[in-house]
Amino acid sequence: MVALPQEMTFIDHGTGGAPEIMVAKRGPLPAPAPDELLIRVLATGVNRPDIQQRLGNYPPPPGASPVMGLECAGEVVAVGAAVTRYKPGDRVCALTNGGAYAEYCVAPETQALAWPKGYDALRAAALPETYFTVWANLFGHGRLAKGETVLVHGGTSGIGVTAIKLAKEFGARVFATAGSAEKVAACLKFGADAAIDYKAEDFQDAVKRLTEGKGVDVILDMVGADYFQRNLRSLALDGRLVFIAFLGGFEAAKADLRPIMIKRLTVTGSTMRPRTTAQKAALAKDLAEKVWPALEAGRCGPEIFATFPLSGIVEAHRLMESSQHIGKIMLQVAE
Repeated sequence: MVALPQEMTFIDHGTGGAPEIMVAKRGPLPAPAPDELLIRVLATGVNRPDIQQRLGNYPPPPGASPVMGLECAGEVVAVGAAVTRYKPGDRVCALTNGGAYAEYCVAPETQALAWPKGYDALRAAALPETYFTVWANLFGHGRLAKGETVLVHGGTSGIGVTAIKLAKEFGARVFATAGSAEKVAACLKFGADAAIDYKAEDFQDAVKRLTEGKGVDVILDMVGADYFQRNLRSLALDGRLVFIAFLGGFEAAKADLRPIMIKRLTVTGSTMRPRTTAQKAALAKDLAEKVWPALEAGRCGPEIFATFPLSGIVEAHRLMESSQHIGKIMLQVAE
C-alpha cells in the first residue's frame, strides 16, 4: 500500500465573506471514523450550499469537517475498522458531510457509490449532491409518479438539469422555468416538454395554458417567497410544492392560503445536510438500484458546464453566483 502524505492542500474560507476570502492552505489529512472511507479526491462539485456556507449561512453539522465541499469522486486510500463494502483502490463518488474542497476527505461508506460504468472522475463527482437532493425531494417528498406533470424552477441549474432528466426517465411530463432564450433552449434539449422564460412570460399563466387550466402535480422550487403565491395557484388538485432553497427569500409577507385547503395541497421541503447517515444511506441504496442502471445505459447523466482547478475556486464561486452556468460547475483536484 502506498504511504499517505502527512499533509494535504484544502480550501479555507476563514470567517466567511466574498469569494476572495477563500485561500489554499496546508493541513493534516482527516482520519476516517470506523464507518468512514478516506478518499483521495480527484474531482468535486461546486454547489449552492457551498456559497451559503462561505457566507456563514450553512454551518456544517456537529462533527463534520469545517471545510466546504459536499461531494467528490476519487480513490479509496484507507477505511475505518467497521467498513465492509469498500477497500483501498476502489473508485467511488460520495455525498460528503463536508470537506471535499481538499486533496483528501472522509465520507460514510453508506454515502458512497461506485462510479457508474463508463464514467470518469469528473462525471462521477457531478452526481452525489444533485442526485441525492432530487431523488429525496422530487420522488420522496414530492411523490412524483409516472404520468404526472412537474414544474421545475431554475431548470438550468445543476439541480434543475438533474430534475428534468430524472423526471423524464421515470415517466413524468416536465415543464421548466429559465431566465433567457438560451436557457429555455437548454431545458428543451435536456428533455423538458416545455420551457418558460420567466422574464418574458409569467410562469403561472404559462402553466395554466400548458395544462388547460388543470395545473401541475408537483413543483420543485428553489426560489421561495417570491414564487409562493403563484406556485400555489399553479398546482393541480392534490398537488405538492417542494422547497429546496430560498433564493428569492424565505418570508412570504402576504399570501392567500386558501388554495391549500381548496385543492388539498401539500407544502413541504428539506435540506440534505442535516439528514442522518441512515437516511442518506437509504437514498444511496435507491439511487444504486433505480438510477445507476440508467446512468450506465447512457441516460439522464449530469451536464458539466465548466471545470476549474482547485486553485481556481474563487472564479468557480463567482461563476456560480453569476447564474450564467447551465449545469454543473466542477473542480479538478487531481489527475
